[in-house]
Amino acid sequence: MNFIRSLVFNIFIYLGVILACTLALPLLILPSSFLRKLAFYLGKYFIFLSRYILNTKVNIEGKENLKETKTYFIASEHQSMFETFVFNSLIPNNFFILKKELLNIPLYGQCLKKMGCVPIQRGKTTKENINFTDDIKKQVSKGNTLIIFPQGTRIPYGQIVPLKKGVGRIYSDLNIACIPVKLDTGKVWPKNSFLKYPGEINIKFEKPINPGLEMNEFMNKLNNIFYN
Repeated sequence: MNFIRSLVFNIFIYLGVILACTLALPLLILPSSFLRKLAFYLGKYFIFLSRYILNTKVNIEGKENLKETKTYFIASEHQSMFETFVFNSLIPNNFFILKKELLNIPLYGQCLKKMGCVPIQRGKTTKENINFTDDIKKQVSKGNTLIIFPQGTRIPYGQIVPLKKGVGRIYSDLNIACIPVKLDTGKVWPKNSFLKYPGEINIKFEKPINPGLEMNEFMNKLNNIFYN
């Protein structure tokens, strides 16, 4: 039964992504707000499929914390593809830091670029990596909200990995609040797994970490929120 449910879910997920990319093609010549609206509905589509095919309820907690500070960036746990799409329905005018290779995916990469995503090359010293903070500041100055995954990649639910130091540098350089996000999407959508499972997905926006902390203090605080 779970295999059939997962098969149907995966089919509808990829059909939805393909349709969204097709609809995005003419939107690439329009202001980015049109593309963001499409991404918003795609995120809602992921939640809809989870509820009615996987029989998985999606709980969103702590959204009131987004109103505690005018300017902030999001630092989220990362366990599945689910949150990368659903954040588009929760955080308006967002942009991600992502692997540069993703921009090479036909059409999808163009959409990411249109929405202001900032590419980096891991483990390399490149012009893009050196200037990536300037690129982030440019997007933030336009009123866009950065979403970053400090764990660096999707990790299994319950696993603990060191956080990437880049999030501390961003916190210091931007001098704005950080809102951590805890989630447990890996219980339903495990990394690299065809099978998806019924249950509950919980996404929680924590209280802001205000600017002004030393980098190590900030990193310790973020680490405690993620893993305690």
